[in-house]
Amino acid sequence: MRKILCAVALGGLVLAGCGGGRSRVTTIDGFAQGSTYHIVIKSDRPMDDARAGIDSVIATFDRSASLYYKGSLLERLNANETDSVDAYIAECIEVAGRLSRESDGLYDITVKPLVAAWGFAGEERTERPDVDSLLQYVGYEKIRLENGRLVKSDPNVQIDLNSIAQGYTADILGRYIESLGVTDYLVEIGGEIFCRGTNPDGREWVVGIDKPVEGNFTPGADLQVKLGISDEGLATSGNYRKFYTDGQGRKIVHTIDPRTGMSAESSLLAATVVAPTAILADAYGTMFMVMGLERSREFLAGRPDVQAYLVYADSAGNFRTYVTPALARKIVK
Repeated sequence: MRKILCAVALGGLVLAGCGGGRSRVTTIDGFAQGSTYHIVIKSDRPMDDARAGIDSVIATFDRSASLYYKGSLLERLNANETDSVDAYIAECIEVAGRLSRESDGLYDITVKPLVAAWGFAGEERTERPDVDSLLQYVGYEKIRLENGRLVKSDPNVQIDLNSIAQGYTADILGRYIESLGVTDYLVEIGGEIFCRGTNPDGREWVVGIDKPVEGNFTPGADLQVKLGISDEGLATSGNYRKFYTDGQGRKIVHTIDPRTGMSAESSLLAATVVAPTAILADAYGTMFMVMGLERSREFLAGRPDVQAYLVYADSAGNFRTYVTPALARKIVK
């Protein structure tokens, strides 16, 4: 485990800011949800005992909404062993449903059968998935919550919360830390971030975003941009690391278009989103990768509460960026 002081390289991000003030700075690192987490807490009292509570929050969420935790509530919901949901899953479904309606179904958590068939759900992939047969079980309108229960239009409908879970975990960890009386902290889990207040230097938290190029597997080695953020969530989605080439030589990326059931094709290489919460930043990042560049720009033009840094390739294959005005002001030179 790396000890992080002035720069942190984790989950595709770099967190910058050295200590030096009078407040105590506590860093807590660990492994969770197939990745790592990194938490920085600035407080006037020791916070080393917060680790047990943090690990408990993560474990409770995994038992609820993780597809990789055997016997999780989400796994049992997908297997139709129960229809009862808890507060975690209910909130994820409610947020996801709102984004699905905003995007006319381009964001959809019922893509689980497609994600699994293409080999991105920890299962053996199908070389040529029968997409048409699976699409009949995909559609956000096929699920709803009713008196604490999940109602499906068909028992074969399944939910995948991977596009929202780590952002949501950052949010609920932030809630726990705030319950301890802390007002200055940063939570990063799997690259998704939520932060409050100021860093150890008394400034905004500075987050570096990796350049979305194939082969850039070392977080922090090749940065695209640094952003200063506070009291908001940040997440980056991209297809430059999680993909494979099929037998026909096609690049199959992990972002699946719920309209076609196919791997999303777009000039958009990565979408970094800053939003009021990490769950929203996480979900919007996935949504933009499906939308593509132009539709994402149109969406963002009407949503000043959502900021984005979009990296795309032009017709000649050159890197280009689109940055919303509010986020441009957060760029750290």
